[in-house]
Amino acid sequence: MTTFNLTDTTASKISATLTQLRHQMGAPAVGMVLTLVVVCDEAGQYDAVRAATEAAREHPSRVLTVIKRDPYEPDRLDAEVRMGESSPGEVVLLRLYGRLTEHADSVISPLLLTDTPVVAWWPGDSPAVPARDAVGQLATRRITDARAARDAVAAIGGRHAGYLPGDTDLAWTRLTSWRSLLAAAFDRPTGPVRSGVVSGAAGNPSAPLLAAWLSERLGIPMKLAESDGPGLTEVRLTLADGDLKIARTDARLATLSRPGQPDRRVALARRPTAELLAEELRRLDPDDTYGAAIQWLAKSPTS
Repeated sequence: MTTFNLTDTTASKISATLTQLRHQMGAPAVGMVLTLVVVCDEAGQYDAVRAATEAAREHPSRVLTVIKRDPYEPDRLDAEVRMGESSPGEVVLLRLYGRLTEHADSVISPLLLTDTPVVAWWPGDSPAVPARDAVGQLATRRITDARAARDAVAAIGGRHAGYLPGDTDLAWTRLTSWRSLLAAAFDRPTGPVRSGVVSGAAGNPSAPLLAAWLSERLGIPMKLAESDGPGLTEVRLTLADGDLKIARTDARLATLSRPGQPDRRVALARRPTAELLAEELRRLDPDDTYGAAIQWLAKSPTS
């Protein structure tokens, strides 16, 4: 990988450096399908950039990582440009000082790929209304992660207030495998579901979100129960002839139980952030199902 450091620079110089490196390495920009803007702090940038780089193996991207530093220092923009075989697409770390910390959008706007979608991701703290944030206004898709909040359950419970089409949260993405397995469990007639319980570790924001989705889809009140984890551990739905249950205790495999049928072991592994991010980058249209789930969570809190 080639790394180029620019100190006290400008967006035009960064753009020129990207063009120069592309010519040297024979990596045309037309191969990139989107711009991913990552907004994080210095402590979280390593993991965020690593996840974004892994996701870029499936979705070649220009990754612009915005790191806001000391707002009381003189105005300055430092950049680190990375390009090479081990880094699909292009990675640019932008460190903003002084008043630039309040104007990240003006820094990244000249660096966006033309005629390609823009996705914004906040792996840590996120704005209350992502679509109205200066960076969020540049993006067609906006990804947050309630798990990073001090109170993750409260964070996902409040997502409806600032929701606009194009928003999503990785607490929802972590439910994809659970939702697929639950949907498949109803491929055969089961009769009406009378009640249900979702169990998960304390403070897991995906648990109330899954309960809300099930309540909205099945038209029944879902309850929450606390378990030792890790993450989600069980969904139990009460039918007329017994319980339909998915139980996971080792974060890798789950047991699917249905009335009158033998138990079945199924893969249900917890996925790393890079896989979650790659999934979200496959879908650039609004996720209406997520929007419905958080609205239901706000209207009908589970207990």
